[in-house]
Amino acid sequence: MRKEDCFYLGKIVSKYSFKGEVLVKIDTDEPELYDQLESVFVALRNNLVPFFISNCRLHKSQLLRIDFEDVSSEDDADKIMGSELYLPLSFLPELTGNKFYFHEIINFKVIDDVHGNIGVIQSVNDTTSQALFEILKDGKEVLIPISDNIITKVDRENKTIFVTTPEGLVDLYLGN
Repeated sequence: MRKEDCFYLGKIVSKYSFKGEVLVKIDTDEPELYDQLESVFVALRNNLVPFFISNCRLHKSQLLRIDFEDVSSEDDADKIMGSELYLPLSFLPELTGNKFYFHEIINFKVIDDVHGNIGVIQSVNDTTSQALFEILKDGKEVLIPISDNIITKVDRENKTIFVTTPEGLVDLYLGN
């Protein structure tokens, strides 16, 4: 399995018991969707390695307590400590309406209600406090905040996102 075909689920952050159980900090708004996992891919030495799960349950709010089949001691758990966990993209629940996964909107056109076509989404920058569409238009980069106040419609069929940008934002980048 390749990382490009998977999504990041979370990271092993601590040991839970002397029998090799670990706690995983998961990156989701709906942790209950992942409390019955049977297997995951663990990133080890630049490879995704399948690990089978004998028991998985929620622990507090954003943690999964996982008992892997082949991890039965503290030493075994130490070997995977800090590793990232991944699942195939097919495990993601389908989103509708104006909700979307960042990976699914790459190469979507962005249409502004004032400026028209302002480019194609190259990537999403989610390392800032406000996630941003990174859009390319005629060799220029345009950054648009991802916000319910700005996004008016997501048209998956035509790979288009319609936006209403704040006055002056697009002009700042394109100099219109």
